[in-house]
Amino acid sequence: MMPTVSRISGLDWLMIALYFGALYWVAQWVVKRSKDSAADYFLAGRDLSWWVIGASIFASNIGSEHIVGLAGSGATSGVAMAHYELHAWCLLVLAWVFVPFYMRSMVFTMPEFLERRFDVRSRYVLSVVSLVTFVVSKIAVGIFAGGVVFGTLLPELSLNFGGTVIDSFWIGSVVVILLTGLYTTMGGMRAVAYGDAVQVVVLIIGSALLTGYGLAQLGGWEELRRWCGSDMFNLWKPLIPPGVEGTWAPVSEVNAAGKLVRQAWYFNGYFPWLGMLFCAPIIGLWYWCTDQYIVQRALGAPNETVARQGSIFAAFLKLFPVYLFLIPGLICYALAKSGKVPELAGMIGPDGNMLPGASNGAFPLMVQYLLPAGVRGIVVAGLLSALMSSLAGVFNACSTLFTIDLYQKWRPRATERQLVHIGRVATAAMVLISLAWIPVIKGSRGVYDYLQSVQSYLAPPIFVVFFLGVFVKRTNANGALWAMVSGFALGLFRMLVDTPVSLGLAGYETGYPQGSFLWIVNNIYFQYFSVLITLVSAIVMLAVSHLSPAPDYAAIGGLTFETTTSEQRRLSRASWGSAEVVASAAVLIFILGAYLYFRG
Repeated sequence: MMPTVSRISGLDWLMIALYFGALYWVAQWVVKRSKDSAADYFLAGRDLSWWVIGASIFASNIGSEHIVGLAGSGATSGVAMAHYELHAWCLLVLAWVFVPFYMRSMVFTMPEFLERRFDVRSRYVLSVVSLVTFVVSKIAVGIFAGGVVFGTLLPELSLNFGGTVIDSFWIGSVVVILLTGLYTTMGGMRAVAYGDAVQVVVLIIGSALLTGYGLAQLGGWEELRRWCGSDMFNLWKPLIPPGVEGTWAPVSEVNAAGKLVRQAWYFNGYFPWLGMLFCAPIIGLWYWCTDQYIVQRALGAPNETVARQGSIFAAFLKLFPVYLFLIPGLICYALAKSGKVPELAGMIGPDGNMLPGASNGAFPLMVQYLLPAGVRGIVVAGLLSALMSSLAGVFNACSTLFTIDLYQKWRPRATERQLVHIGRVATAAMVLISLAWIPVIKGSRGVYDYLQSVQSYLAPPIFVVFFLGVFVKRTNANGALWAMVSGFALGLFRMLVDTPVSLGLAGYETGYPQGSFLWIVNNIYFQYFSVLITLVSAIVMLAVSHLSPAPDYAAIGGLTFETTTSEQRRLSRASWGSAEVVASAAVLIFILGAYLYFRG
């Protein structure tokens, strides 16, 4: 029986209060255990358990924008976006390839690892770029999606100050940012990690309840397949080359001003197969294996064994979003199309497809109209946990990067207490920056879509430097530096070209003059441009490295495969057993199973 009330009830608020109570208890426990040292504040004293590491990695990845975006994608293009979620195999690369090098070097940050492998110049470049990327992309997108959730679920929430009405977007975003910033500032990495462990449980339970209620209302899995059709259950369609069981056609794209700015070619109206085949893995490997935001959790392990186990556990958890966040989007589409939930019927256009822009409301609208009181509160708590865990992760990552990679370099004699103090100040600064971002995000209609491409422009040179740095011992500091400089310059150039068009600024409502150089740059699909940046960065790194003196191989001992000693290999081999191998194989089997099942 469907609920007739769509507002958050008293019972829902009780469930949300219980969630915050649990989070408060965890924060208090963490603060009591905390020590005033850099290792404890930034890496939780390097004593995190494998299950905490895995849960924290997963929770940091799954923000509210992830849930809202995945459900929206499911409602419009079916399971196609599952490719990104099935990148769980990238976490196995972290576990088996990079964890030994990271744990052996005992670094705090990814830029610090680059300094060990190359030189201090690489460390500074990556630190600055990472900080800017975190602020511009992760914080901005997280706040935007969180505002969408609050605006949909709590439209009646508002405050009136002297005639000025503050809506739910502002109230929800400010409250969550302040609460997240408070426990992150006080407890550091330990608070983030253990808070994530609690939030993962709430998030999975809440999303599983929504999926279950949705299927029950629809009539089961077979009904879902019937209403969605085979095309929406085809995971292979983005990977099929031209001329094979499909059609290629230009899809019009509009900017924030609603003007046509380009026509990109997509297969069956969705994603180009070359972009999915080559760009998606590049971004996945950068994100899961080299991004401070993710890898910092593994660095909090006491040894290589625990770091590997935590990464494998995170890979297992990464399989959940396909079924808990993407499938609800398909359920929303089926419920709207079938008319079984009248409140959702307005999301479907005359052509039988989801109306443009309506898909963003798929997840919150299902929560609002499908779930009974109490259960709705659990799912809302799950959405809040997603927003808070992703923000906590980026706050802590920014704090660590600024304190360890920049401040400690400027003040090498700083005490442990001073480093922790600066870390807290840096976290507070991130909170203030987040608050300043709210009006920017609220007033920019096209910023969310635009920011999705930011990591595709900034990630390739980082991917190249880390992977070539570990696999090719001949690469040197000059090669790494110029690879990052050239790659970041290309990415920044594309972002500067895209920005005025994407935001519909005055004079750019219809894009650049057709046929001009800037028009060509703006119309290259972002995944293809990402692959171009990767190729240029790799060529520059290899060429410059071979045109300059080879690195001192003794100085980079244990930091590349070729300079690893037999003793180091023996210790690494002793750190894993059959359990890790079986668990990794199980993850790969689940991924293969998804590709075999979702064939239309």
